[in-house]
Amino acid sequence: MSVGCAAPLIGGEYAVLSTGFRIPAERHEVADGVVRLYLKNGVTELPVAAVARFEADDYVAPPAAPAPPRVDPPLPASDARTLIQEAAVRTGLPLALVESVARVESGLRPEAVSSKGALGVMQLMPATAKALDADPRDPAQNIDAGARLLRELLIKYDGDVVKALSAYNAGAGAVDRYRGMPPYAETRSYVDKVIRTYVKAGGK
Repeated sequence: MSVGCAAPLIGGEYAVLSTGFRIPAERHEVADGVVRLYLKNGVTELPVAAVARFEADDYVAPPAAPAPPRVDPPLPASDARTLIQEAAVRTGLPLALVESVARVESGLRPEAVSSKGALGVMQLMPATAKALDADPRDPAQNIDAGARLLRELLIKYDGDVVKALSAYNAGAGAVDRYRGMPPYAETRSYVDKVIRTYVKAGGK
């Protein structure tokens, strides 16, 4: 991988993580083993080892591999991490990504309730949970629905993890309106925390 210091590219670029996820950036710099990505609404830093390569934003990625076949889960478990593992298998998402979202959202606490009324491990709003045909107060349904939502957003945004996480936090409407991560301090902080947690976990 060539990760030397880079000047801005016309139209920007994508940092492709070792997991295959892509992060849009206006430019990047590399120093002391750290890649600094200048995003539209902020800056985030990742270890050099977490970035596989950079691509111009007009790069056309090859078709994504199909998701693995659905696997029927074992009997429900009370342990949040076990439920997250099962949901990751069912949706074909990396375990570390689903768990990172859950950790940042709720600290893996099924009883968590936000000031805005979001519920459970994956912090689903009641209306969102209803649309996903899930009971947000049931840990298994909450985690399953959150993982399904995350997968839908990654598909909607062609694997752009920043847009997907931004939409999970602020809603797809906000992401579409701003054509990327909204300029909300809460959303910028949220996306940065999830990506850092994901990379720290090894991105697997």
